[in-house]
Amino acid sequence: MRKKLLWITETAVMLALLVALQAITKPAGQLVTGSFVNAVLAVTVLVAGIYSGITVAIISPVLAYLLSIAPQILTVPAIMVGNTLYVVLLYWIAGKDSKKIVRQIAAWLCAAAAKFAALYAIVAWLICGVLAQSLLASGMLKAPMLKALPATFSWPQLFTALIGGAVALMIIPVLRKALRR
Repeated sequence: MRKKLLWITETAVMLALLVALQAITKPAGQLVTGSFVNAVLAVTVLVAGIYSGITVAIISPVLAYLLSIAPQILTVPAIMVGNTLYVVLLYWIAGKDSKKIVRQIAAWLCAAAAKFAALYAIVAWLICGVLAQSLLASGMLKAPMLKALPATFSWPQLFTALIGGAVALMIIPVLRKALRR
């Protein structure tokens, strides 16, 4: 019971932190907001665990859309996939208890590259490429958004994942010490 309560509390706190940071940094743009999102995702999975990380990774894009941070409802599932891939790879490669910097760096680089690749493939290639004409015809996607989405879901995603992961790797040792983990 105590472990379940701790899990719920840590997950809720990290989700609330992520949503608050998204709302506060929205005017600063994608580079700042995305970097904070990725930092929170990385801290969540590497400090609170894989289930907290996946939960925050899946719920946060829905909340971002509701706060008008995610540009289009069509991108929400793609962001869920990218975020989940990011946290799973961080956890799988670095390991929750890994204190070896080489493993953490490898995890950070692989997770950032995988998230970028997934988001680019789903949004730029699938949604804005393969499905574009049918989405435009159905009214689910407007022409200006069709042009903006590939730029939003390309290189900026790699940069924000790298920046957020780097920030997380710097603060995780302090958090683990404070939490005695």
